[in-house]
Amino acid sequence: MKKYDITQPVKLKKGVYELNSESNFNYQLNRVINWDGGRLEDVAPIASKIKVSADWKRELIALGDKAMSEERTENAIAYYRMSEFFMYDGDPDKKKYYLKATKLFYKYYADFFEGENAVIEKFDVPFENVKLPVMHTVPTGKSKGTILIHGGNDSYFEEFLFTVLYLREKGFEVYMFEGPGQGGVMRVQGMHFTHEWEKPIKAVLDYFKLDDVTIIGISLGGYLAPRAAAFDKRIKRVVAWSVFPCFQDVIVGMQKPAVQKLFRIFMALHARPLINLVFGIKAKKEPVIDWGLKHGMYAYEAKDAYGYAKKLKLYDIAPIADRITQDMLIVGANQDHFIDYRMVGREINMLKNVKSLTFRLFTDKEDAQNHCNVGNGKLVLDYICSWIEQISSEVNLK
Repeated sequence: MKKYDITQPVKLKKGVYELNSESNFNYQLNRVINWDGGRLEDVAPIASKIKVSADWKRELIALGDKAMSEERTENAIAYYRMSEFFMYDGDPDKKKYYLKATKLFYKYYADFFEGENAVIEKFDVPFENVKLPVMHTVPTGKSKGTILIHGGNDSYFEEFLFTVLYLREKGFEVYMFEGPGQGGVMRVQGMHFTHEWEKPIKAVLDYFKLDDVTIIGISLGGYLAPRAAAFDKRIKRVVAWSVFPCFQDVIVGMQKPAVQKLFRIFMALHARPLINLVFGIKAKKEPVIDWGLKHGMYAYEAKDAYGYAKKLKLYDIAPIADRITQDMLIVGANQDHFIDYRMVGREINMLKNVKSLTFRLFTDKEDAQNHCNVGNGKLVLDYICSWIEQISSEVNLK
């Protein structure tokens, strides 16, 4: 296998594509292209064939097989990695293709991690009964600061390789880690999500003896990172790379107003059978909701839809918002299919004790309108880096 040429400059892709009529499939196909190493010319012809989870699995695996047969390893990694995304938990192929993609990843990108020109060191940080994988890299010149970055609800540790490298090029020391419920920590080691994100963060900060970091949390990380900052003041600056005041509200907010109203009434009444009935009906009608509900129950260790909804309520910034005292940046997207950016108003109103608060809304005119601005990551990273430098310089002037 020919390895990736690490002398190439870091390039982050840009573009937003209408590939599938179902918003979740469409978003994840864009993610395959922009974040994971896929190609538009591969993905576009098969996109309309995807109607249910089984279609996704079949088409993405086929793309991976074709890419491997043509020695396009970078593309194959993307397709195999994302093929497992919409597979149901319990499908033996889910772990199989996750491991296949991960093995290929470390072979293809090996020169980043080993040898005389290696720029990334990989660690396993002990945490309870698992090991949290960490990528660490330092800039070539004087460091502009230390960044600790992590993903969210469905992130893969490896898909952020070029994000890490780009931040390094911008002059930052970077620690990228995978926590409970994410990537191999859940898929291989079996540790599910915790809303008490300050605990794995503490393990990482303690292990590397860090005491002045900017934390960046992507997607659900927009809740997790501020949560950690509320409890650990070694975190000096907080970037919520998504508006995320409460996970339960985000999920319910995706439903029609009538369903939202019923949900809130039934939850107030603790009407477990009725909640299960409502979401059971929704799941039968909409394949993506069926997958999302079952995967959520697995990832958050819930027995049914009601239990899942109760778990999601734990991921709420309200109870700890007044403990967040750092400088904070919230990043939004004006056409996020998952989160209504207007929820940021409620979040801002809760953050009464932050040192400073900046909200930046990215839009379709910038190709950054999607969830986590997946169409223009470079623009967002440039903004985040500038914000960190500005905040840090203000501190140094005092």
